[in-house]
Amino acid sequence: MYTSSAAAPMLNSGARAYARVGIESAVMSASPQQLLTMLFDGAKAAISMARHHMASGDVVAKGNAISKAVSIIDSGLKASLDAEAGGSAGAELAANLSALYDYINQRLLYANLRNDPALLEEADRLLENIASAWRDISGAPNGALTNDLSARG
Repeated sequence: MYTSSAAAPMLNSGARAYARVGIESAVMSASPQQLLTMLFDGAKAAISMARHHMASGDVVAKGNAISKAVSIIDSGLKASLDAEAGGSAGAELAANLSALYDYINQRLLYANLRNDPALLEEADRLLENIASAWRDISGAPNGALTNDLSARG
């Protein structure tokens, strides 16, 4: 029934729509801790895609993947920092994390400009260190939410 090549784009768009609904459902039912875990997982996945596209020479896709990672870090992770929580220690932690997110984004932009996989690795490693600490604090298992979403789609 769907064997013609003309049907392939319809199947792909249907699969994307199904995946989008699954992700939207997960976001709507997620706790704030799970949302942050999703943001870390999304940024790391975008960096992984950038690494793949860099290796295959797909400049446009590499740039798009890096832009996605930068957007997740800026509009998600950095925007979620609360300098007022936890008193002066919380404000200091938020400022330090904000500066670290800026540094990670700088490394991603340089990786894009210089086509340097080592800079992608550095950004990914730094994000993983923060994500790991976050999972330890919040009690989320490593990749639990990502694995849950993969099982849906």
